Amino acid sequence: MRGTAWWLRGSTRRHGPVLALYGTTKLIGFCVFMYLLDSSGDFRRKNPRFGGGAHVWDVLATWDGWWYQQIAAHGYHPALVPVRGATGLITLEGNSAAFFPLYPALMRLVSSCTGLGPLGAGLAVSVAASFVAALGVCAVTALVSGRRAGLAAAGLWAVWPGSGVEWSGYSESLYIALVAWACYAVMRRNWLTAGLLTCAAGLARPTATALIAALALAALMDLVRQWHATRGRKDAPTPDPQHSSVPGSKGSPPPGPKGSLALERAGARGAFLRPLAAVLIAPVGLVGYLGWVGHRMGDYGGYFTLQDKAWAHSFDGGRHTVDVFTSLMVGHYDYLFAFPHEDLIAAGTVLLALITLPLLFRLRPPPVLVASTLLTIALVLGSRQIFGNVPRYLLPAFPLLIPYATAMRRLSTPVLCTVLAVAALASGSYAGYVLFEVGVP
Repeated sequence: MRGTAWWLRGSTRRHGPVLALYGTTKLIGFCVFMYLLDSSGDFRRKNPRFGGGAHVWDVLATWDGWWYQQIAAHGYHPALVPVRGATGLITLEGNSAAFFPLYPALMRLVSSCTGLGPLGAGLAVSVAASFVAALGVCAVTALVSGRRAGLAAAGLWAVWPGSGVEWSGYSESLYIALVAWACYAVMRRNWLTAGLLTCAAGLARPTATALIAALALAALMDLVRQWHATRGRKDAPTPDPQHSSVPGSKGSPPPGPKGSLALERAGARGAFLRPLAAVLIAPVGLVGYLGWVGHRMGDYGGYFTLQDKAWAHSFDGGRHTVDVFTSLMVGHYDYLFAFPHEDLIAAGTVLLALITLPLLFRLRPPPVLVASTLLTIALVLGSRQIFGNVPRYLLPAFPLLIPYATAMRRLSTPVLCTVLAVAALASGSYAGYVLFEVGVP
């Protein structure tokens, strides 16, 4: 009991401020979001699947949230079903196989254990995961710039454009919790933990591709470092045999316990094998789900066909992103899936991310953070999609918060809380209402 009490006190001191700051900041923005929904009343006239509902909280589980509820309640039925007579971008019917299984599986588990419906279970999973993610963002940032910066980063993550989905029926909070702690495990060289977390992330969202590649790069760099260190030890001069033959002489190594050499070799083998094991484990979730979907559809590229033909979402090398920016700059909205208000916020988010990259590089963060951030941005901007969704798709690029959190660590606690509170008030609109009601999340 005494040990448990000591652990609880230590955890409260360590994690309490982070959870309190994130929770309060997020709650402010969430309340503003709910107020704006209620005061406008537009959701009452919309389809319950597409941003509508009888109550304000129903909006939180519309759009993609509706699909997650269907999966939690009825499971998957992967199929490529043509839309009769369709000849445009959308030629296949939407299918739940486009949505990855970890989040709806947790929804179903929570619903079974608590009696909550799909909406309540989904929100419970998202809110709980958001706090875990906030702790992960704090932990990663603290390793780069100190504990105070980690606290600021957790608060900033609550107000990032697109953060309105953190407390909704979407999988972002769960996915980012896995990404943040996987990056932390890599930074601490806990390779097996990193591999398992990355494997789980691959069951949550397809953009886990960026995390898998980042982990593989970090593992390769670690193996190269170990190889150079081992080679350096082998090339080091050996003691003079004339002296080393006499125990305790100046040139002889100190006597060690029996089997110490074998233990050292076993440790060296483990140090090489653990990164390799992490690289092998990491893609299992993503590849396994895509393979299962392809097998059930009778087409191993079926997932990508579904995304392209049912949602017009595919990798186009950035052509759509260029089209959006060139149109927005001259005040035109004739590009694919135009939502002017939402798209302007998305464009500002992209520019902010690109401006932040040099500031992030200047801090020289670990390679896993650099690779994960760059690859996430490349995947998002290189895809044809609803451009207004970009802010939430960039949420996994949370290392972009580190430069700002590093600068904000100098602020006193009252000033830091005031800055974040003002940003939270604004986030209820730009990160919540605009995302769900003015555009498509």
